[in-house]
Amino acid sequence: MFGYININRKELSEDDAAAYQAYYCGLCQKLKQTCGAKGQMLLNYDMTFLVVLLTGLYELEREETEFTCPLHPTKKQRAWINEATEYAADMNVILAYHNLEDDWKDDRAYAKRAFVKALRKDYQRISEKYPLQSAAVQKYIRELAELEAAEEENIDVIAGLTGEMLGEIFDWKRDEWSEELRYFSFYMGKFIYMMDAYEDFGKDKKKQEYNPFSRMICQQEGDFETFAKLILTSMMSECAKSFERLPILMHADILRNVLYSGVWSRYEYIQIKKKKQQEKKRKGKQNVKSL
Repeated sequence: MFGYININRKELSEDDAAAYQAYYCGLCQKLKQTCGAKGQMLLNYDMTFLVVLLTGLYELEREETEFTCPLHPTKKQRAWINEATEYAADMNVILAYHNLEDDWKDDRAYAKRAFVKALRKDYQRISEKYPLQSAAVQKYIRELAELEAAEEENIDVIAGLTGEMLGEIFDWKRDEWSEELRYFSFYMGKFIYMMDAYEDFGKDKKKQEYNPFSRMICQQEGDFETFAKLILTSMMSECAKSFERLPILMHADILRNVLYSGVWSRYEYIQIKKKKQQEKKRKGKQNVKSL
């Protein structure tokens, strides 16, 4: 479900892009340190965003290291690691474990079952360290499955589950910034769920599987597209407004890049893909007519 909270690299300065990459590499190295090579397979941009957000909010000092990456062996890579990196790595494991477990139950993919078993000891250790976050993810998985099985028609209700869960993850220190971080991550979580549902809409419709957008009454495809863009924009607008209320100066340009541009990268990719499919259909019809 995750993978939408990314940067727009083209719009970042060279220094900011290098900083973001250093935090990304730092998260990778921390996952390796805590869970071994299998931990690195869980690496994602969503948790990198969390590292940068918490680093900016709490103005954390970082440890800088250099390492050799198997994917880029000719040049030393730079990693920035701090307290937020360790926390995000642990949250990465909790989220990935439950996601893999849920996928195994749904699809009976034996590779994912094997991965779940390999992660179990690490997950149990981290879950004991962060019982509130672990319980929140378990509750989320359970309630989401129940609402999807019941084919919940209210998209705000079902998307809100992701927002509530993400609130527990983002509320790192339970301090004076808790309320704003929870508000911020609530709308980010809703955006993530809705974007995922939007991307899967055509596939789910074809397979006659549940999708929260299926209950939307739209006379034409264009009406649906307009509605989907409007609701996605509304969610991210609330998220961005919340971010601007936080006293973040450190890495603010990177974070704004994500919130105002990066999160729409997948949406833009979907639009390009749809246009290509429509063009292919149009050419197919023209070929049939010419025969």
